[in-house]
Amino acid sequence: MIPLAPLRLGDIFGGAFSTMGRYWKQLFGIGAAVYGGAVAIMAATALIGYSAVSSHLSRVISLSAEEDPTSSDVVPIVVAFGVVWLVAMITFAVATAMMYATVPAILQEAVLGRPTTFSYIWRRAWARVPAVFGTVVLTFLVAMIPMVLMVVGFFALIIGAITLSHGGNVALWTALGFLGALATAPLAIWLWVKFCLAPSAAVFEGQSPVAALRRSSQLVRGDWWRVLGISLLAFALAAAASYIIQIPFSFLGMFSGVIGGSTLDEDPNPAAIAFAMSGYLVIMALGQLIGQFISATFPQLVTGLLYVDRRMRTENLGPALAEAAAVPPQYGPPYGP
Repeated sequence: MIPLAPLRLGDIFGGAFSTMGRYWKQLFGIGAAVYGGAVAIMAATALIGYSAVSSHLSRVISLSAEEDPTSSDVVPIVVAFGVVWLVAMITFAVATAMMYATVPAILQEAVLGRPTTFSYIWRRAWARVPAVFGTVVLTFLVAMIPMVLMVVGFFALIIGAITLSHGGNVALWTALGFLGALATAPLAIWLWVKFCLAPSAAVFEGQSPVAALRRSSQLVRGDWWRVLGISLLAFALAAAASYIIQIPFSFLGMFSGVIGGSTLDEDPNPAAIAFAMSGYLVIMALGQLIGQFISATFPQLVTGLLYVDRRMRTENLGPALAEAAAVPPQYGPPYGP
């Protein structure tokens, strides 16, 4: 799929597109399985949560504008929403980690020019999900500080606008949030680029999360700006493709929503509204699912090839790859650190 030599920009993106074209069955199959399973778990959790608090929710919805809900109704609803949200975050994080492990597992075979099967890639990727999940969580924690500060500033600004309060506290929290985000964002970006090759190292070399982060930092050293530029270009292309893919789903969803809305009475109940909007929600969820698959696949193909390129440039990996290409497939890293 790529020349066994230091890669140029065209080689990296050409290799990413070629890998998607040649191994699309494995990529799309595992993507459909993990994200489809995540959606099914999410839907089941939401149904269980709704059935547990349906009576409380009905009482809250039926209140007039002058009535306030009681804590005995609000607390169960908030708890159920929190549980559903937590399950959704964990489920989709594991699904994303599975895709992050799948891409390097496929790249191992693609770089060597070998065919592979769905079952082999599934076993290979699933075995590395804990390590990849650890690298994803640790990398996310790196970028979380400026995100938290930005959210603090944003909510302080919104609260001040809603309450029409111009007091010093609101202005202080808003300024601290935005200035703190601006001050810490460069550090977060720098660390994110240093650690962006960690999922590939966790799969290619069988590294633990911390060792994979250390390995990524070692490989990025001396080529930080190039890794940043190519990674940003990959994310931009994936975002554009995801947006284009979701456009027809948006039109179909709007059409379905209009049809469903026309069947409602003048005073519909919540169940009727949910049923009328179900087609819109399903179509939009499908579009989001396909967009998430593109966002989780193409950039990781590019960063995986960046990992291979950095090892070729710093460790003369080409001869080792040529030798590994002549060896039958094995369960485990075809070439080590």
